[in-house]
Amino acid sequence: MRDKELYARILGIQPPWRVQDVQLHLEAGEVHVMVAVERAALRCPECGEVGPGYDRRERRWRHLDTCQYRTILIAAVPRVQCATHGVVQMAIPWAEPSARFTALFEAVVIDWLQEASLAAVARQLGLTWDEVDGIMSRAVARGLARRPLAPPRRIGVDETSFQRRHEYVTVVCDVDADVVLHVADEHTEASLAGFYAGLGPTACAGLELVCLDMWRPYIAATRRYVPAADGKIAFDKFHVARLLGEAVDRVRRQEHRALRAQDDTRLVGTKYWWLTNPERMDAQRWQQFRTVRESTLKTARAWALKELAMTLWGYVRRGWAEKAWKAWLAWALRCRLVPMRKVAETVRKYLWGILNAIIARATNALGESLNSRIQALKRRACGYRPTGAGARSLR
Repeated sequence: MRDKELYARILGIQPPWRVQDVQLHLEAGEVHVMVAVERAALRCPECGEVGPGYDRRERRWRHLDTCQYRTILIAAVPRVQCATHGVVQMAIPWAEPSARFTALFEAVVIDWLQEASLAAVARQLGLTWDEVDGIMSRAVARGLARRPLAPPRRIGVDETSFQRRHEYVTVVCDVDADVVLHVADEHTEASLAGFYAGLGPTACAGLELVCLDMWRPYIAATRRYVPAADGKIAFDKFHVARLLGEAVDRVRRQEHRALRAQDDTRLVGTKYWWLTNPERMDAQRWQQFRTVRESTLKTARAWALKELAMTLWGYVRRGWAEKAWKAWLAWALRCRLVPMRKVAETVRKYLWGILNAIIARATNALGESLNSRIQALKRRACGYRPTGAGARSLR
């Protein structure tokens, strides 16, 4: 098989395009593949109508390497004189209109970006930071274009840290489709209001569940845009468990300081025992934990309150769930553990949303998972590209 036929097969070049010539440039370490199109096949990319040629402009695209040589496609791409759309460039089958790389090469870059940082991919493939970012941006645009336009029914809203000094972004996801719908700077009422405004009144009215944490700006934005919001807002188990866990840890720290002053070491090394889900403890750890959890320590009482609250999520009837939570609140509000009383006051204030979550079996686990992935991407990026006059390309 001759070289032109070989590259035509490799590149998937089909009529009216054809490989015109193949040139090996040893000193440059490149293979140049010249591609041409038949004049009779000139069509407008918008409407498909055949039109006369206007002019030709030479363009180059990087393709997958041939052995150790960079492969460059070169074609004089015609511009067509269309009666409807004017002078337009003819569509090419191997790359997007604005790309400088073939679709196959961009697919390899996207695969590598899932395994390594942007800077590492740029360095290993001999690309600039901007080139890799452009490939990534086009892939994101294609993915968004393929996304169904059906309005979401159940959404999760959460915030995640973006930079230092407590800078956050708001992330909205479709719980059913497992996709991110919206990302906005900060975690203010306006951050979420922008999503609802873009969604439109009809889609907002169609929302059946809005799962979020007990953050007043998010609640305010939801109430402003979503009809009957108080019946749709759900505060899931994860956020309540986090509040209770933090309260137990505050009780432990306070008591630990007091005990150490008396040379009592019972709480030394027990921090994660109180914070770990008992279902995830092995038999040995659970037995070691028994001595302190069954003691009269304040931390043991706080832990018992937390664990009792975690058993109240299995109800299926709102009335019974409300009765059980009010009994728990009566105990928690009477206890002398200030951190636990503060959490109990928060739970009492937002009990309506907790009951919504219990009955709807709502969870924001997807939002938490997305936040974890966002943080992993931040760590993989090892920082962001410098901007301004000092910015330079990564080779």
